[in-house]
Amino acid sequence: MTNDRTMPARNAGERDMLEGWLEFHRQTLARKCQGLTDEQLRTAAVEPSELTLMGLVRHMAEVERIWFRKVLTDDSPGPIWFSDEDPDGEFHLTAADTWDEAHTTWQSEIAIARDNAAGVGLDDISKGSTRHGDSPSLRWIYTHMIEEYARHNGHADLLRERLDGVTGY
Repeated sequence: MTNDRTMPARNAGERDMLEGWLEFHRQTLARKCQGLTDEQLRTAAVEPSELTLMGLVRHMAEVERIWFRKVLTDDSPGPIWFSDEDPDGEFHLTAADTWDEAHTTWQSEIAIARDNAAGVGLDDISKGSTRHGDSPSLRWIYTHMIEEYARHNGHADLLRERLDGVTGY
């Protein structure tokens, strides 16, 4: 794996710091998937779990979509892979699912997230609401997204090591 991630500045202001750590974690997940085949990316490395690297990328595309579209701007494009009938659909992969599709969709949602957040202040309250009915600030959304990526990057570390022995943060 190449180390093509940008470390957040150690003396940045709050917004730059939050955005820097979010970008770092986005890049980390991409790095964990680098150089693997579609088959490897679809492989659940620890039975009985269905957790895969491609499933994590698809999950994070859904998470980006929910927080930066549905919650932040009250745009409701609907889910990509999950449904009421299959609430974990992003993790249910078939041989037809490809890295190109998952990665392109994820990157598209990240680009929309960046655009949607660009004109919003950290203290601004979201226009939409969470499934619990509250409307968080952009600061809260950034903090949650950093936590979400960090947790799943820990999963990605273990999945990648199990697949081909590659380690590293």
